[in-house]
Amino acid sequence: MESRFYLGSILIYCTLLLFLVTIDGASYGTHKRGISSVFSLFNLKEKSKFWNEAVIRRDFGDLETSISDKVGVANYTKAGNIASYLKLSEVDSMYLPVPVNFIFIGFEGNGNREFKLRVEELQRWFTKIDHIFEHTRVPHISGAFTQLYKNIDDKVQQHQLPIISHINYNFSVHAIQMGGKVSSVFERAIKILARRENVSDTRDGSDAIWQVDVDMMDVLFTSLVDYLQLESAYNLFILNPKPDNKKAKYGYRRGLSDSEINFIKENKSLQGKINEAGSVPQKFPDLFKSKRPLYEKNPMAKFAWTITEDTDTVEWYNLCLDALNNLEKLYQTKDTADTIQIKVMELLNGKNVDLKLLLEKELKSGDFRGLHAECLTDTWIGKDRWAFIDLSAGPFSWGPAVGGEGVRTELSLPNVERTIGAVEEISENEAEDRLQDAIQERFSVFGDNDHQAIDILLAEIDIYELFAFKHCKGRKVKLALCEELDARMTDMKSELQSFQDEEYDESHRRKAVEALKRMENWNLFSDPNEPFQNYTVARDTFLAHLGATLWGSMRHIISPSIADGAYHYYERISFQLFLITPQKVRHIKQLPVDLQALQDGLSSLLLPSQKIIFSPYMLPLSEDPALAMAFSVARRAAAVPLLLVNGTYRKTVSSYLDSSILQHQLRRLNEHQSLKGSHAHSRSTLEIPIFWFIHGDPLLVDKHYQAKALSDMVIVVQSEESSWESNLQCNGQSLLWDLRRPIKAALAATSEHLAGLLPLHLVYSQAHEMAVEDWIWSVGCNPLSITSPGWHISRFQSDTIARSYIITSLEESIQLVNFAVRLLTKQHTSDQTYKLFRSQERELVNKYNYVVSLWRRIASVTGELRYVDAMRLLYTLEDASNEFFHYVNETKALLHPINCTKERRVQVEFDMTTIPAFLIVLGILWLVLRPRRAKPKIN
Repeated sequence: MESRFYLGSILIYCTLLLFLVTIDGASYGTHKRGISSVFSLFNLKEKSKFWNEAVIRRDFGDLETSISDKVGVANYTKAGNIASYLKLSEVDSMYLPVPVNFIFIGFEGNGNREFKLRVEELQRWFTKIDHIFEHTRVPHISGAFTQLYKNIDDKVQQHQLPIISHINYNFSVHAIQMGGKVSSVFERAIKILARRENVSDTRDGSDAIWQVDVDMMDVLFTSLVDYLQLESAYNLFILNPKPDNKKAKYGYRRGLSDSEINFIKENKSLQGKINEAGSVPQKFPDLFKSKRPLYEKNPMAKFAWTITEDTDTVEWYNLCLDALNNLEKLYQTKDTADTIQIKVMELLNGKNVDLKLLLEKELKSGDFRGLHAECLTDTWIGKDRWAFIDLSAGPFSWGPAVGGEGVRTELSLPNVERTIGAVEEISENEAEDRLQDAIQERFSVFGDNDHQAIDILLAEIDIYELFAFKHCKGRKVKLALCEELDARMTDMKSELQSFQDEEYDESHRRKAVEALKRMENWNLFSDPNEPFQNYTVARDTFLAHLGATLWGSMRHIISPSIADGAYHYYERISFQLFLITPQKVRHIKQLPVDLQALQDGLSSLLLPSQKIIFSPYMLPLSEDPALAMAFSVARRAAAVPLLLVNGTYRKTVSSYLDSSILQHQLRRLNEHQSLKGSHAHSRSTLEIPIFWFIHGDPLLVDKHYQAKALSDMVIVVQSEESSWESNLQCNGQSLLWDLRRPIKAALAATSEHLAGLLPLHLVYSQAHEMAVEDWIWSVGCNPLSITSPGWHISRFQSDTIARSYIITSLEESIQLVNFAVRLLTKQHTSDQTYKLFRSQERELVNKYNYVVSLWRRIASVTGELRYVDAMRLLYTLEDASNEFFHYVNETKALLHPINCTKERRVQVEFDMTTIPAFLIVLGILWLVLRPRRAKPKIN
């Protein structure tokens, strides 16, 4: 029995081995010959019906595929991957339209130097401005011993969002030239609103410096924008007023000059009159109720041009002229004291909260230590969506006192007087001298025997052409020399034509022909149609400089760079203010901090759809040993070299807080929940902790700052120094900081923490791959400028905050969609996954199209500057992007089992070589298993 079992096992093993050899041989033969066996029932070929989704369907008709399905399968498998089949690709860039108006005043021919801009000139130069450029981010720097946002080793940093964004700004520039009536209004306003900067200066007006009240000019600019209904665009005014000979040098200032402040300080009777006086009447009443739209909608073109007629602004002109005439009558009978009193009362009853609070405190104390004059400037950023450049004002300078770059100098802005005026209308004698100098310089390169007549003629043509472009074209009074040269050019044409005879060399004839072609369309010395048209080097230089300045305005104030990071929109912003004092006081109101002014300033950083939560806390160091230790560990001292604007060297020992160390220490305290607010983990509420250190001795942050924005907190320091000499200068004078009122610095740091806003002079340069400085636009009474201690947020900055939220949402949506598209790119297509994918395709495409439609909707609404409406779409975009990404993952998971199934073919070959093997096996089985005859039992 055991022997039979043993033989059976051997036979079974041999049979299996024989089948394996047969299958392997058949498979090898199939691969080799490309012929399928009739027993290959499980091969997964295109026409196979044995491993198909149709077999699991109940309807027998589903076993047959239609022609359209066959075409769909073919297209699906041919695409290679799902992304290619759906024609989805990664998003490289998205464009946000930005409408901009360049409004030219005084360029119609009645302004300074009677300079007139023409349409062809504007199109020639201003279409060359970059109208599309990327949104950029400035990387952060760690450490207290580096300059703010300067050279950075970008390789070691991890960025939440790319430095060069996917979002591009697409500017539609509309140039508007105002008529003579508008120019005359601004010229008259400058004349009436100008006061002597130095009240004791009795020199002639042409030698004195004059200050124009920028608050009153604000009313003019705002009223003109409202009257023409240009609020739905960013407006940049370029002024070229005709200067008053009695007020040659003037600038714009908010508030009082140093001379006026000293006058009030020394005049006690004037202080008494100011304290006893009531409110003053409004100089510019709200008369501009009627409006005349300049255009229905900002043209979404690269460059458009509009010339306004005087009839478009006649109503505005009459109203402004009446108000200015009344104002002139008011000032005519006033002496210096009365004029200063009126100005102070305007400030006390005006809308500038910061100046009002400061004046009230200084008048109450009587020492005026913290009241400093603002810088005289020739540029200004208004509270609404407008800014201006006055090319006739100044020039002025500001920026770092020592070691800075991009400093505003007297040559930073284009100047009509310096460029156009310097080359206009030279006399006959000067013209002859310059022509002779040009001839001697040009012919000095010729030797005694190495020149030909044709070469002399060509050199003469070069001289006359250059001279004509510089001194003949565009003159009002034509030079007699230009007429002589015109006649000479006619004679030269005849001489050149004589060189075409065969007696001259081929090279001479060729030079003559080329010269004649060159002179064929010349009209250098006379132009009867446009006698004053001028494309001289001076005009081109001026227009190129002006174009570069306007381009800088778009980069610095309209669409500036922001700090590196992802800034999300929250419905509520909770400001947790920790007032840290050396000793405990009875009540928080007894601290030297104006909490209401600070709350108002923080509220201005929020959008209309956001709500503020303001929670002040008082933390005395005497009662918190851990916090006192953190403060002591972070406190440092440094010897800071200081070179004053007058050339004096000074070394000061500065006490400061190291922000990195202080942040680390405060984080350790935060781990024990001692500094966390009630909204720290809420998704709809952003909590911003502000640590406000109040100290007696002068104290800064990182040696140079009053406040610093960090990744998870804001640090502010306040001390009792009222006139701290900073490392910045303005018009040759050091800028003084009042360290008792760091509200401006606190708002600037908070805006950076909240939405990434940076100082106006900083912008990211792709050419340098780092932040660069340009101080031209560091103006205005906003927290981001240096020329004014004001801290009112401009509409430019509030729009930048809104765009920061929008761009963050768009950028994250693009990243999520691109990652999903990459996942679909890795999903290879095959006929086995076609039917299963078809069940997902419609919903997948719908979700993708919904995200794209939201992108377009947000871009459209943003282009109309309706940022509040755009905010309502951000949460929807976030949900739609996540749904698309999750659905891509679900599709991938659904197709994964099929993609992981290997294609295996079980093929059984039946040919003549297998017959003997089967016969042998059958014979052995018969011999082993055949019934045997029972043997007789023999006892």
